[in-house]
Formats: sequence, structure tokens, C-alpha cells
Amino acid sequence: MAIALSMGALAFVITLVLGYPFVEYLRRAGLGKKVRIEGPSTHLEKTGTPTMGGILIVFSVLALTIALSLTLYRENGRSILLPLAVMAATAVLGWIDDRMSLVGSSGAGMSARSKFALLFLVALLAAVVLWNNPLSSPLPYGLGINYLFVPGIKNEIAIGWLIVPLACFGIMGTAHAVNLTDGLDSLAGHTAAVAFAAYGIIAQLYGQTYLVTFCFAVSGVLLGFLWFNAHPAEVFMGDTGALSLGATLAIVALMLGQVLLLAVIGFVFVAETLSVILQVGYFKLSRGKRLFRMAPLHNHFELMGWSQTQVAQRFWLVSMVTALLGVALALV
Repeated sequence: MAIALSMGALAFVITLVLGYPFVEYLRRAGLGKKVRIEGPSTHLEKTGTPTMGGILIVFSVLALTIALSLTLYRENGRSILLPLAVMAATAVLGWIDDRMSLVGSSGAGMSARSKFALLFLVALLAAVVLWNNPLSSPLPYGLGINYLFVPGIKNEIAIGWLIVPLACFGIMGTAHAVNLTDGLDSLAGHTAAVAFAAYGIIAQLYGQTYLVTFCFAVSGVLLGFLWFNAHPAEVFMGDTGALSLGATLAIVALMLGQVLLLAVIGFVFVAETLSVILQVGYFKLSRGKRLFRMAPLHNHFELMGWSQTQVAQRFWLVSMVTALLGVALALV
């Protein structure tokens, strides 16, 4: 645990040091975000703010984790390659989308159908690796995880190949949920940092040292990124960061067998996603009426009169409370 906490602190410092020249590069390169005109009018002033800050997040996490794995864990830490691979693959997908949504570009980003299909491919490959047991399969790689824990039940529940569709749903759902949450300065970064720290504690309870270190490294990097993403943001994480963080969080939860706790630990992500689903459904059923003033949920509260900082900080407080509850359920 001492190594993991130290890694988190080191990750913060390294991200802070790398952040200044990186943000300056994004600014000089003119990699500014195009803001949706459908959102609150107060967001229009953010047009042109550098995006793709997720590159800084992903690079720092990959570099620190690989360096530590090579020096300390070696053979025993090979399973950490799965979350690293998922993070890298979804970051590339998000980077492509970010490139297509820059100020001066012709489009508003990748089409939803294309993004969904590519994300599904990454999720399916990750799910198969997660489920496959190389000792009883011709495939040479896999973690052999085919179970999950249910709060209140002492032993894990074996679900066999059903872990594959569950993993696909969890990876894709969490990736999109974090992406929806990334609509206010520091909101997604705060809540993701808390969620990874919570799963780091759960990993410590299960004795999975490599996952403990990985989770706290991600939290440390996110705290460093928030130095530049605090309101008014100097840089956005973009889809590069949001998709990769969401997908990786789901993989960590699946590796620990605690994917059901995502609904608790990631309550803010769930609430943001449900608000969009309910808004769209109610709009269609009521023939044009709205359940919320605007979705996702953070926009609703902003239009109620809360400042962007109030919304972000209050959602962050909620995420801390639900993270504590999630860890408590894992202890049960």
C-alpha cells in the first residue's frame, strides 16, 4: 500500500511538471474544442479551449505503470497489461473523435454509430481476454475471470461465459457515462479520481497489489490534470481522456469481480447517463415535453441557477460519499 500511495503522489508531481509544456503546445497548435451550441449559453465562452488533455493522462499512466511493473512486479504483474491495453486503445479512439471536433474542422466529431462500433470491438476483445483461461483453452492469453461478487454474499458467483456480455456492457456503458459527465470543468476528473481510489482500496482488500498501484497512479495523474482543468479550464480531457478512463475503470471493476459496485461507486456517472435516457424517452412519449431543463443532469442544475463550480463540487461530494458506501459494501 505504501508503494501505491507513493506512486499516486509521484504521478501527481510528474503530471504537474509535464502539464505546463503540454498545455502550451496544445494552445500553440490551435487544438481548440468546438462547443455545442445546444448546450447552456455560458459554455460558448469555452470555444477554442485546448482539448485532447487525455493524452497527458494516458501517457503518464502508461509510462508510470510500465516502469513500475518492469522494476517490481515483472512476471506477477502481467495481468495489468489488460487495463493498459484497453486504456491505450480507447484513448486512440477518443483522439480520433477529438481531432474531428476541433475548431475549424468540418464536422462535430465521429458519428455515434462509428464510435459505438469501434468501442464495441475493443470491449469484446477485452471481454474475451478477461474470460479466457489459457489452462483450459487453445488461446494462449487470458485471466480466467468468470465470476462476480454480490454485496452481502460471502463467496463469488460463477457466471461462466456470461462474463463476456456483462464485460462488454460494463466497458461501453462506463465509457459513455464518463464521456457524458465530462461537460463541466473538473467534473469528470474529480469523480473518476475518487472512483479509481475507491477501487484501489478494494484491490488492497483482495491483495491485488498491481491493481492497487495502478488505481492510485490513475488517481494521482487525474489530480495533476485537475490542476489545469479547474474552472476556468486551461485544457479539456476530451474523448481521449473520458472514453479511456471509463473503459479502464470498468476493466478494473471486472478484474476485481466487483463490477456491480460500479453503480454505487460511479453513482454520478450513472445519474448523468440515466438523465439522458429519461430525457429522451420522456420527450418522445410526451411529444415534445422535457423532464429536465437540459440533459445531462449537470446542465439541468446549471440552468436552475447553480454556478459551474457549485455543480462540479457538489457532484464531487456526492461521488465521495457513494465511493465510501461502495467500499463498505465490498467489505460486507
